[in-house]
Amino acid sequence: MKTKFLLLTLFMVLLGFTYACKEESLLDEPEGFKQYSNQVILDWNLAAFEAMGGASYEHSLLAARINAMVHIAMHDALNAIASRYQTYALTEKNKDADPIAAAVSAAYEVLVASFPAQKAMLDGRLAESLAQVAEGKPKTDGIALGKKAAQVILTQRQNDGALADPIGPIEPSTVPGVYQAVPPFNFVFAPQWKTMQPFGLQKPEQFRMEAFPALSSAAYTTAFNEVKTIGQKNSSTRSAEQTGIAKFWYEFSEIGWNRVTRTVAKDRKLGLLNSARLFALVNIALVDAYTAGWDAKFHHNFWRPYTAIRSAENDGNPNTTADAQWEPSEVTPPVQDFPSTHSALGNAAASVLAGVLGDKVTFTMSSPTGIAPFQSRTFTSFSQAANENAESRVLAGIHFRFSCEKGQELGNKIGKWVLENTLKANN
Repeated sequence: MKTKFLLLTLFMVLLGFTYACKEESLLDEPEGFKQYSNQVILDWNLAAFEAMGGASYEHSLLAARINAMVHIAMHDALNAIASRYQTYALTEKNKDADPIAAAVSAAYEVLVASFPAQKAMLDGRLAESLAQVAEGKPKTDGIALGKKAAQVILTQRQNDGALADPIGPIEPSTVPGVYQAVPPFNFVFAPQWKTMQPFGLQKPEQFRMEAFPALSSAAYTTAFNEVKTIGQKNSSTRSAEQTGIAKFWYEFSEIGWNRVTRTVAKDRKLGLLNSARLFALVNIALVDAYTAGWDAKFHHNFWRPYTAIRSAENDGNPNTTADAQWEPSEVTPPVQDFPSTHSALGNAAASVLAGVLGDKVTFTMSSPTGIAPFQSRTFTSFSQAANENAESRVLAGIHFRFSCEKGQELGNKIGKWVLENTLKANN
């Protein structure tokens, strides 16, 4: 049952080793940057989270987009001073600009443009960050450079359609396998995202996977019966720890994997530029995983376990049995099942992290959706965390296992592509 998860782990271990070998020599900061910590990168990653509304925000795809813009702007501003990596959008250079002033000004300008109602909070954060920089031309140049880095990425994304109404209608259907709304929602979320302009990929459908298993197949039967049993609300076969895992990873993926990135960047004491690049790569991979996932979800338009289990008498499979009262352990998100984008985001981020730092990195983190005694969990590798992240969706009763496996495969491809084609080291 879990053979594919083990193969995915092995793939990520090999991926992490290959890229970590390439990246290891780059983790030293450039001359002129070694005196700085990465604290402002961590601070403004959290400032972005706060500006979005914290744990209460609801538009996860838009949040991932803004996170990518913030960290691209910070990276480009810093890289304009050190010029170690390829730039994403900003072409201007100024080796005399102050790095702290440049980085925080870039983040501030993206966030205040995106959330003008949060200006007072962001003004305070900016003042705190800039207070540590001595007055003078380097500070002035740094502020100007950060503003330019922000404006370039804001201009690039201003007409991408991300701000369209995310509530979409669902066409009723009685065809087995076709997606239908799952209570408490009566809509499909953010249909415009299926054609969103990617940040790193060439096009949304670049890695679109083949179709889900046929409803009459043994693979579908196995996945159906598994999620029906272990993913059911108050399941008698799901252990207390498995319930804890389902809840631990239930928060939006971009929230959890930015927390992972903050944790390891701090634990590993990464420098300013390398932290900026790492956050930019992770967030590019995360937002593109949403886009590629939405493309595939809307293309395949596959039903969720809730609908499949309640309507099994019509699926043409004699080995599946309907349960008209079945409910999942956790609330089902209002979008199609195949593939699991939660799994895609986890593997996309984990592939980038493993590529830069190596896979075998031990870290501990907590989750606001976790329950006692499982609010905090320790992992010995990024691939282990990504596998548990994907597993959680089956345990929660909201995805078939084959959707999680395909999501993980998609995430691995996205992470690898981003590493090979974005913010590469200058020769």
